[in-house]
Amino acid sequence: MFGYVRVDTPYLFIKDQTLYQAMYCGVCKGIAEVCGQAARMGLTYDVTFLSVILHNIAGKDVVIEKQHCLTHCIRSKQMANVDELTRQLGALNTLMVYYKYTDDVQDGDGGKGKRWWFKKGFQKSRRKYPEIERIVRDSMIEQGKVERAKTDSLDRSADPSATLLADFSDYVLGEKATAHTRGLFYAVGKWVYLIDALDDYDKDRKKGAYNPFALAYKAECRADLLKGKSGEEVRYAFHALFFDIREHLSQIDFKFNRDLSDNILLRGLPMMTKRIMDGRGCDCKRDKTPQITDNK
Repeated sequence: MFGYVRVDTPYLFIKDQTLYQAMYCGVCKGIAEVCGQAARMGLTYDVTFLSVILHNIAGKDVVIEKQHCLTHCIRSKQMANVDELTRQLGALNTLMVYYKYTDDVQDGDGGKGKRWWFKKGFQKSRRKYPEIERIVRDSMIEQGKVERAKTDSLDRSADPSATLLADFSDYVLGEKATAHTRGLFYAVGKWVYLIDALDDYDKDRKKGAYNPFALAYKAECRADLLKGKSGEEVRYAFHALFFDIREHLSQIDFKFNRDLSDNILLRGLPMMTKRIMDGRGCDCKRDKTPQITDNK
């Protein structure tokens, strides 16, 4: 997850913007508490989304107070207090970043220096939350198998990433997990993997790197991929995911106001998909490096 899951700002209520920023800061503080200050550099809005929706489904009230932190040491701002769910999300964020850079190192794409930055946070997360580490590790192993096999199926290529989010949601929700919560997070994880692959299409083609769209359709560039029959099939794949998300979302019992979750899932994901298909790319990612570029 590298920053693709975003709000659709023009349609975001002021109350939800305030909540979103407070939750973002809460996850950042959660990362610092569990993994150390250095690991905060890996924070993206994707994990903030998970915090928003998982707190709501789990019925865990969020306490927001004016606080200071390392980046806001002079002027306080509204921040969500850190709770156990936030700590688990902080661990997830750090583990995913570390394993991402491990994968880069194994592929010969560099990343040793960046991975070192998160090493202590990774070790702390693994000790405190071994089950979350197992979920992430197993997903990375399966993803490696899929890519080494040169799988040209969009469904199979995205399954490990989708399963990661589904398994994590089951773990943190516990008895509140249902078939619909698992289905929702599976679909979101699948969308993240496929939108990332679509965004990186031209770069992957140039480098000869694995990309399921390139193997399935063999178009010379993303612009050609999105033309004609192949373009119709790619758009259908994303529309099918949006349908799954809507269906599962409608069957989930939210404990609090769901305006923010609906904005992200029903408007933010289609907005980002259109942005990528239009060739504008994700403004949060230049070289697939997780970074704190979001406004805090």
